[in-house]
Amino acid sequence: MLLDSTVLSLALSPQLTSPFDQKTHSPIINITMLSSTSSIVQLAKAPFKRAQRGLFGGKQIQFGNNVPFSKTKTRRTWLPNVQTKRLFSETLNDWIRLNMTTSVIRTVDKKGGLDRYLLETRPDLLGEKGLELRGKIVEVLKIKQAKKSLENAHKLNITNTTTLNSSTAPVNITSSASSSPAVPL
Repeated sequence: MLLDSTVLSLALSPQLTSPFDQKTHSPIINITMLSSTSSIVQLAKAPFKRAQRGLFGGKQIQFGNNVPFSKTKTRRTWLPNVQTKRLFSETLNDWIRLNMTTSVIRTVDKKGGLDRYLLETRPDLLGEKGLELRGKIVEVLKIKQAKKSLENAHKLNITNTTTLNSSTAPVNITSSASSSPAVPL
C-alpha cells in the first residue's frame, strides 16, 4: 500500500482524533506505528536470554494452547530440550561445560567435534557463548599457524645455510696412482 501525501500529512497532524480519513474513510497509517511494530517483530525474533548462555542452535521458546476435550484453550509454552554437557575442545586442549539443546548435541557429533561445529556454524545460531568460544578457538589457531610458519621459515634457513656451506667447502683432490675416489679433507 503506497502512502500518498494527504495520508501522510493527516497522519502527522496533531489535531487528528480519528484513525480514519474524514473524506475517504480509509485508515490512516501512522509512521510511528510502523516503526514500533517493526521493533516488536525484532524482539519476537530475538533469542531469549537463556539461549545466550549456551549453544541452542536457534531453538526458542514456542507458544501455543492446551486444548482439552472441553475445547477450553489455555496458553502454554514449550521450552527447548536443554542438557548440560562437558565437551573436549582439541584446539583449546580443555574440557568445556555447556548448556546445549539435544539437536545441537547431534550436530556437534555429526560435524566431528565442538571445534568444527563452532567454526562451521552460522554466527546467528551460536549465541554469545558460542561466539566467545569461536573467538578463542580462532585466536589459538592463528597463534599455532604463526608458530608453524616461523618453524618452517627457520627450517628453510637452516637447510639453505647448510647447502650453501657444503657447496662452498674447499675440496682437495690429490692425484694418486690408486683408483680410490677423491675424499675432501
